[in-house]
Amino acid sequence: MKKISIIVSCYNEEEAIPLFYKELINNLSKMELNYEIIFIDDGSKDKTLEVIQTLRKEDKNIRYISFSRNFGKEAAMIAGLEAVTGDYITFMDADLQDPPALIPVMYNYLKKGYDCVGTRRVTRKGEPKIRSFFARMFYKIINKLSKVEMVDGARDFRLINRRMADAILSMKEYNRYSKGIFSFVGFKTKWLEYENIERVAGKSKWNFWKLFKYAIEGIVGYSTFPLVVSAFIGLFFCLISFIMIIIIVLKTLLYGDPVSGWPSMMCAIFLVGGIQLFVMGVMGSYLSKTYLETKKRPIYIVRLTEEDES
Repeated sequence: MKKISIIVSCYNEEEAIPLFYKELINNLSKMELNYEIIFIDDGSKDKTLEVIQTLRKEDKNIRYISFSRNFGKEAAMIAGLEAVTGDYITFMDADLQDPPALIPVMYNYLKKGYDCVGTRRVTRKGEPKIRSFFARMFYKIINKLSKVEMVDGARDFRLINRRMADAILSMKEYNRYSKGIFSFVGFKTKWLEYENIERVAGKSKWNFWKLFKYAIEGIVGYSTFPLVVSAFIGLFFCLISFIMIIIIVLKTLLYGDPVSGWPSMMCAIFLVGGIQLFVMGVMGSYLSKTYLETKKRPIYIVRLTEEDES
């Protein structure tokens, strides 16, 4: 009998995990598959790990990896992917915003020949309107900048086969953006749509600033277009400066007009200085990613697993 592996990223989810586990098992029982559940404790500060260990005493199909500190969801996903032994792998959050009821449906599509069944939210009910607006804008922007298509509303919650999992594992980059990686490796994908589901317990760990940095990660990781824009901005201002120099020289020679306008000069200096800093910031973002890649640091560090239990 084939096996399905469920990778569950957890950060301070002690309240949600028991509810999630109960709902997950109810749906896995409908499938003729062996299963393993791998909880990734991403440096939680509450009793998340203790709750997982308690569940493991009741169900030996539960495994866990506890990080030495918080490394982020991307690290949790790759850690789980490197540890799984199943023929089919799915990524989920423990807050039940990824409905376990969809797993049997996803599995049926894999049996029809798909390599991946992804999920996307068609509504953002319960989410702040400003966050929803910027999320939609992000997908519009990145799809125009990148050659890799990003599906609006796509979740990390998806079921993939071993072939696709191996392709993802072959990408060893340190700066990871899973939505981009899933799209980059390709494979035959089916999308399931569902309405947004609010958390069953706890609070979201994603604030606006974290989402903004995550969006920048995606743009920098999957498009070099900002560098091209920076080059054109620099060229544009060089042309403007050249034209202004000619005008000033001609006015002085032909009309004897003295050079004046200190306030306007300062405005121009601040404008050009700001543009230069912006362009340097764009270049710095790409350079910093290169710097982090060359350091070859581990994506995560494991503190404890179920194998360490005495």
